[in-house]
Amino acid sequence: MDHAHSLIRPPLIRQGIETLEDSPIVEVWRMGYGRQDVIGMFAGEPDVPTPSFICDAAAKALAAGKTFYTPNRGIPAMGEALSEYLRNTYDVAVPPGRIALTQSGMEAVMLIAQATITPGDNVVTVTPSWPNIMRAMQICGAAIREVAMTPGAEGWTLDLAAVEAACDERTRVIYLASPGNPTGWMIGRDQAEALLAIARARNIAILADEVYHRTVYDRKAALSFLEIATPTDPVFVVNSFSKAWAMTGWRLGWIVYPEGTTDAFEKLIQFNTSGAPEFLQHGAIAALRDGEKFVAEFAARCGQGRAIVNERLAAIPRVHNTPSAGAFYAMFSVDGVTDTLTFCKRAVTEAGIGMAPGTAFGIGAERHVRLCYAKSPALLHEAMDRLAKFVAGYREA
Repeated sequence: MDHAHSLIRPPLIRQGIETLEDSPIVEVWRMGYGRQDVIGMFAGEPDVPTPSFICDAAAKALAAGKTFYTPNRGIPAMGEALSEYLRNTYDVAVPPGRIALTQSGMEAVMLIAQATITPGDNVVTVTPSWPNIMRAMQICGAAIREVAMTPGAEGWTLDLAAVEAACDERTRVIYLASPGNPTGWMIGRDQAEALLAIARARNIAILADEVYHRTVYDRKAALSFLEIATPTDPVFVVNSFSKAWAMTGWRLGWIVYPEGTTDAFEKLIQFNTSGAPEFLQHGAIAALRDGEKFVAEFAARCGQGRAIVNERLAAIPRVHNTPSAGAFYAMFSVDGVTDTLTFCKRAVTEAGIGMAPGTAFGIGAERHVRLCYAKSPALLHEAMDRLAKFVAGYREA
């Protein structure tokens, strides 16, 4: 026997990766993906394609040969367009040097995790929240400390004292999404300023997920931490082209990071993806500069979907809906349902409805179900008809 091959070797895949929990959302999505008889409301995307003016800009750039390597943080025109968009949306001056284009909002989160986390650190996460964020932090070696919001008749509420109490000397990041996925909760200015004060005092980074910033129903855009933070504050703002411009499949996002950290993100992007394709960036630039009409129309369409779903859920016995302030989701519970994963799986096979189980979203969401209402009115009414019939006959085994 070859002595070298008889030695005990460490596992090929490092400890902790293979034991990461698969997302229950994906588990249900796989059951319904591609089935024409299933109304898919499990994924966070609209049922409309990317507007033609965005596609045309990308196609024109592709035809013009814009297919070469790009600067790590995006072509100069991309940084200028993002800076201009932030000024027009929030009346804040963010220079292109503090902005990086990323290949998806999720990559932006992973880059921030790589930049901030040392194994053994912890991250405080406001839940219910999208599970992929927590997984990214765990991949980089962080323990997750969840602080659950409380559902009520007026929506979800956050206890900032509980957030601060969850922090200790190894806390590196506080994560929150506003508007939130899956809750639609939005942080108010007073709470945002108080959270920023905690972060400053304890030198903890805030990772503000603002992907749904334009999917709001009583204003142009949700409050951004960019409106209250100074350039040197420990604040990372993540955004994406996916939602407001119906560009989910484009996989483009961006980060605004603190002054003085540009070099770090140049390197991290270089060693992760090296940068996004140029022809896609031209589509994103068109979205930012010419997309306000579409963004407003899309938000109005989601508002109509929100009204339909709220009204229909209120009429279904056993169902309790927690109102959302933004984003395009409904979070509801059903009397007698404790296993929401099984509930959602059976909804696919027995009723032809695709929804996301609350078990995916952390503490505080276990008995809730999420559905996406960024769909046509006709589709939503059909889905609610099916849901009402399904709930009426549903009993746990």
